[in-house]
Amino acid sequence: MNRRSLLRHSSTLTLGFLGLKALAEKSAYGQTASPYGPLVADPNKLLNLPANFRYVAISRTGERMDDGFAVPGAHDGMGAFPGPDGRTIIVRNHEMSQGAPLFGGLDKKLIYDPGKGATPGLGGTTNLYFNTETQRLEKHFLSLTGTIRNCAGGVTPWNTWITCEETNLRPAANNSLEVDHGYNFEVNAYQTGLLEPVPLKAMGRMSHEAIAFDPRGSIVYQTEDRGDSLFYRFLPDVPGELWRGGRLQALAVRDRLSLDTRNNAASQTPVPVGEVFDCAWVDINEPESPADNLRAQGFSKGAARFSRGEGAWSSPEAVWFVSTDGGRAGKGQVWRYVPSPYEGRRGESRFPGRLELFFEPNDASIIDNPDNIVIAPSGNLFLCEDGPGPNGVVLVTPDGEAFPFAVNVLNSGEMCGACFSPDGSTMFVNMQTPGITFAITGPWAH
Repeated sequence: MNRRSLLRHSSTLTLGFLGLKALAEKSAYGQTASPYGPLVADPNKLLNLPANFRYVAISRTGERMDDGFAVPGAHDGMGAFPGPDGRTIIVRNHEMSQGAPLFGGLDKKLIYDPGKGATPGLGGTTNLYFNTETQRLEKHFLSLTGTIRNCAGGVTPWNTWITCEETNLRPAANNSLEVDHGYNFEVNAYQTGLLEPVPLKAMGRMSHEAIAFDPRGSIVYQTEDRGDSLFYRFLPDVPGELWRGGRLQALAVRDRLSLDTRNNAASQTPVPVGEVFDCAWVDINEPESPADNLRAQGFSKGAARFSRGEGAWSSPEAVWFVSTDGGRAGKGQVWRYVPSPYEGRRGESRFPGRLELFFEPNDASIIDNPDNIVIAPSGNLFLCEDGPGPNGVVLVTPDGEAFPFAVNVLNSGEMCGACFSPDGSTMFVNMQTPGITFAITGPWAH
């Protein structure tokens, strides 16, 4: 399929990105009228939103949860799931490192890294039950603990959450640790308390960021938050049972092996916006990477290099992922990977998957270091910013217009974790510092 027919058969979101690229080239951000109207100053001085939108702030750092523990800090990636009686269940990451014990009295087997009793891992996840009809939080509790820097992750087709450690720490380099870090963990949205942590080691030990699934199957794509990162896929031995193992691979551009896609000063040949590349995948032979060399191993075999792969999301025909500081100005890129109809199977080499750089504005007035990414039920795309600030959430319409949807009034750091309730009524998004989850309602269908 050539580029013209590829784009003709893509979704309205694709059309939106084409318009966004034209908009970026004109630096026209903010010059067109938002379908939601201008942002209105928040009297509570937390989050500015358009006039017809409202928020409730829930599950703040330090609040007492239903299990008796305090809400951990550094709220980050989230996933939303259908709960009982129309409730929404949210699984939320906490990008915390080691520290003094916060969750006393727990069975040691429920703490991934107890830190010798003095400095356990404080990262992990909390589960929240939210009623979208009353817009009230009904309960929240710890669901995973003892991990480090749980940044983003992704929702599985079987309604679990994969939470990702953004670290590569090992006891050999930090004697306060008891086990290796840098793994993914699976969290059941419907569990009622803490689970026993099981690292998904075959998916690789790296500075994980986010995952997304092949729209047609069980293949998992993974991003890595490093300046010389790769884009990975995991082929599970048993679909739906990631803990049983599988093959880890990295994406390569078929005719430009070891391509540097970062488009920065270190890039030999910049990648133009809109060019489509046929892809191949190279095997990673030592996924647990005791020397933290997955990136070097893959690049030496021809894998493409990206700058700080972060947010990832699947649409019906593609996987979208973000390079937070890619591009000539270091302001971010959005990539689109269209899987082969034979992805991960015989026939893939004849009909390869295709990669395209869809968006590189090089202009902080359009987007400033995008991180988490989500596609709304309406087809709009939302990007959370993690730049110098003030950060916010940027909306891209199907017509290709981009404008601020929310702004962090506190100017306290990144916005993250955007996701939508299954009924489409509510966006959940985090202000990482001081640690607040917002439930936002409004006329999403516009």
